Amino acid sequence: MEIELWWLLAVPVFFGLGWIAARVDIRHLLSESRALPGSYFKGLNFLLNEQPDKAIDAFIEVVKLDPETIELHFALGNLFRRRGEIERAIRMHTNLVNRPDLNDEQRLHALFELGQDYLKAGMLDRAEASLTRLEDTTYAGRAQAYLLEIYELEKDWDKAIRTAERVERETGESRQKEIAQFNCERAAASLARSQTDEARIHVDAALKANRKAVRANMILGDVEAHARNHGAAIAAWLRIETQDPRFLSHVAGRLMDAHRALGKATEGAQLLRGLLAHYPSADMLEIAFQVTLEIDGADNAYAVVREELRKHPTLAGLDKLLEAQLLAAPPDRAGDLSLIKSLIHAHTEKLKRYACENCGFKAKQFFWRCPGCGEWETYSPTRAEELNGSL
Repeated sequence: MEIELWWLLAVPVFFGLGWIAARVDIRHLLSESRALPGSYFKGLNFLLNEQPDKAIDAFIEVVKLDPETIELHFALGNLFRRRGEIERAIRMHTNLVNRPDLNDEQRLHALFELGQDYLKAGMLDRAEASLTRLEDTTYAGRAQAYLLEIYELEKDWDKAIRTAERVERETGESRQKEIAQFNCERAAASLARSQTDEARIHVDAALKANRKAVRANMILGDVEAHARNHGAAIAAWLRIETQDPRFLSHVAGRLMDAHRALGKATEGAQLLRGLLAHYPSADMLEIAFQVTLEIDGADNAYAVVREELRKHPTLAGLDKLLEAQLLAAPPDRAGDLSLIKSLIHAHTEKLKRYACENCGFKAKQFFWRCPGCGEWETYSPTRAEELNGSL
């Protein structure tokens, strides 16, 4: 390979140009740093020393001295919102939205942040108004996600469904689980108004969105029971076994009521004992015990509990076993058994909680939407006592 003479001449020329460019960048950086107020560097120093309150005061001083620091306005507004100082965040972002010198992208950014401020403050109407203005912009996808949260809080399920479908189209992220739940909410509201035909339509929509929607078959069973179609109600509830059998304990009482309405109480008791054998849980045990006690007597109820405790030793099972023994205990033993049972029962009541698998929020009541984190279908259908209360 031959080396041209002009190549040798070009090397020092390119080196010199690079050196000049570097000097220009350094001078530009130095001039910019000198132009920044001293409060800016004080704020940085406070942040590095983990003194956020003093850092905020310093940055506010920078904003007063140099209103052109747009990005610092955004940073302060977000910091105020995260710290719960919502009024200051709203003022900061409102001032940005109203500034005439902002370009389009900055104004959209300010409007997006303002919508989040209003949402955090619980001012849902204003939040919706701000975020709706971002349709057909680069912030549309993110704005729709917050709008969906607003409609869930407002329980506006029609808007929630439309928004979830739009989020799916724009992001490619599946929202079928949420859409099924929104339709279940509509079905439950229709059933509360005794509008059974309308409730069935919403249940069908829920199952179309998510065939694994356990809640849809729960509500369908309730709809059929309300219409006195008890056989159809039983069939709907039993379909839960193919979706998630852990939820059968949540409809066990309803299954028994439907069998009673059909004059088949004995068959219903047998069904519950069969479900307990296949899908054991504290809730199913409690219902199976009470039903067996009512229909077949104390001895059979005791046998059911004893067999379940032998296979799955839990404090809940022990509590029921002691209750069964008390029914047939002689007076001289009843006092001691009652004392032991009261101690066991008090402990199991503390453990009798449902827990969110996403955030860990616990409650005695089962929720389809966690009150702690707002996620759908994150509550385990099994009580925490069955994890923590084993013998």
